[in-house]
Amino acid sequence: MRHSLLSMRSALVLTLAVLTGIGAGVLSRLAGAPAALCALYAVGAFGLAVPFFDGLVAAPGDDEPGSPS
Repeated sequence: MRHSLLSMRSALVLTLAVLTGIGAGVLSRLAGAPAALCALYAVGAFGLAVPFFDGLVAAPGDDEPGSPS
């Protein structure tokens, strides 16, 4: 039996965070920032995006019918 290394939720959160970091780096490079500073912006955006998307994406079992939304 094969087990995955990451759950679907973890993969989604990390993928969205990586895309956010890439977007921040590219946008700062297009704005004319030096490459090293763009890398720092990208890492910072990734670090902030992980907890944001972690809270945004619902964990399995959070959608009980009797709980308020």
